[in-house]
Amino acid sequence: MTKVDFINHMYENAVEMNEDEEKKVFKKDSDFYLEVFTKSLAEILKAGEKLSIVGLGTFEVVERAEREGRNPQTGQSIMIKACKMPKFKPAKALKDLVNA
Repeated sequence: MTKVDFINHMYENAVEMNEDEEKKVFKKDSDFYLEVFTKSLAEILKAGEKLSIVGLGTFEVVERAEREGRNPQTGQSIMIKACKMPKFKPAKALKDLVNA
Protein backbone atom coordinates (compact mmCIF):
# COMPACT_ATOMS: atom_id res chain seq x y z
CA MET A 1 0.00 0.00 0.00
CA THR A 2 1.37 3.40 -0.93
CA LYS A 3 1.02 6.66 0.99
CA VAL A 4 -1.74 7.78 -1.42
CA ASP A 5 -3.59 4.49 -0.95
CA PHE A 6 -3.29 4.87 2.83
CA ILE A 7 -4.61 8.45 2.71
CA ASN A 8 -7.58 7.29 0.62
CA HIS A 9 -8.20 4.49 3.12
CA MET A 10 -8.06 6.94 6.04
CA TYR A 11 -10.49 9.23 4.23
CA GLU A 12 -12.97 6.40 3.60
CA ASN A 13 -12.83 5.41 7.27
CA ALA A 14 -13.29 9.04 8.35
CA VAL A 15 -16.38 9.36 6.16
CA GLU A 16 -17.75 6.09 7.53
CA MET A 17 -17.04 7.02 11.17
CA ASN A 18 -18.34 10.60 10.87
CA GLU A 19 -21.49 10.77 13.00
CA ASP A 20 -21.95 14.53 12.70
CA GLU A 21 -23.73 15.12 9.38
CA GLU A 22 -23.00 18.88 9.55
CA LYS A 23 -19.24 18.35 9.79
CA LYS A 24 -17.73 17.70 6.39
CA VAL A 25 -14.79 15.33 5.94
CA PHE A 26 -12.17 16.18 3.32
CA LYS A 27 -9.47 13.97 1.81
CA LYS A 28 -6.86 16.72 2.23
CA ASP A 29 -7.43 16.50 6.01
CA SER A 30 -6.29 12.86 5.95
CA ASP A 31 -3.08 13.87 4.17
CA PHE A 32 -2.53 16.76 6.61
CA TYR A 33 -3.01 14.63 9.73
CA LEU A 34 -0.75 11.87 8.40
CA GLU A 35 1.98 14.48 7.82
CA VAL A 36 1.43 15.91 11.32
CA PHE A 37 1.66 12.44 12.88
CA THR A 38 4.82 11.56 10.93
CA LYS A 39 6.55 14.84 11.82
CA SER A 40 5.53 14.63 15.48
CA LEU A 41 6.68 11.02 15.77
CA ALA A 42 10.05 11.88 14.23
CA GLU A 43 10.52 14.78 16.66
CA ILE A 44 9.62 12.60 19.67
CA LEU A 45 12.00 9.83 18.62
CA LYS A 46 14.80 12.27 17.78
CA ALA A 47 14.48 13.69 21.32
CA GLY A 48 15.04 10.16 22.65
CA GLU A 49 11.52 9.76 23.99
CA LYS A 50 9.22 6.78 23.63
CA LEU A 51 5.65 7.02 22.30
CA SER A 52 3.04 4.51 23.47
CA ILE A 53 -0.41 4.50 21.86
CA VAL A 54 -2.88 2.18 23.57
CA GLY A 55 -4.25 -0.36 21.10
CA LEU A 56 -1.57 0.42 18.49
CA GLY A 57 1.85 -0.08 20.04
CA THR A 58 5.07 1.56 21.15
CA PHE A 59 7.56 3.52 19.07
CA GLU A 60 11.08 3.93 20.46
CA VAL A 61 14.72 4.37 19.44
CA VAL A 62 17.24 1.58 20.02
CA GLU A 63 21.01 1.70 19.72
CA ARG A 64 22.61 -0.71 17.25
CA ALA A 65 26.21 -1.59 17.99
CA GLU A 66 28.96 -1.51 15.41
CA ARG A 67 29.07 -4.86 13.64
CA GLU A 68 30.81 -6.71 10.87
CA GLY A 69 28.99 -7.20 7.58
CA ARG A 70 29.79 -8.33 4.07
CA ASN A 71 29.69 -6.51 0.77
CA PRO A 72 27.21 -8.64 -1.24
CA GLN A 73 28.98 -7.91 -4.54
CA THR A 74 32.53 -8.73 -3.47
CA GLY A 75 32.09 -10.77 -0.30
CA GLN A 76 34.62 -8.49 1.42
CA SER A 77 34.20 -7.86 5.17
CA ILE A 78 33.17 -4.33 6.14
CA MET A 79 32.41 -2.65 9.44
CA ILE A 80 28.90 -1.23 9.75
CA LYS A 81 28.84 1.83 12.01
CA ALA A 82 26.81 1.99 15.21
CA CYS A 83 23.55 3.88 14.78
CA LYS A 84 20.17 4.63 16.29
CA MET A 85 17.18 2.83 14.78
CA PRO A 86 13.46 3.43 15.23
CA LYS A 87 11.62 0.39 16.55
CA PHE A 88 7.92 -0.44 16.71
CA LYS A 89 6.42 -2.99 19.09
CA PRO A 90 2.76 -3.71 18.30
CA ALA A 91 0.20 -3.78 21.11
CA LYS A 92 -1.64 -6.99 21.95
CA ALA A 93 -4.90 -5.47 20.68
CA LEU A 94 -3.34 -4.82 17.25
CA LYS A 95 -1.88 -8.34 17.12
CA ASP A 96 -5.29 -9.77 17.97
CA LEU A 97 -6.99 -7.73 15.21
CA VAL A 98 -4.46 -8.87 12.62
CA ASN A 99 -4.76 -12.52 13.67
CA ALA A 100 -8.56 -12.55 13.96
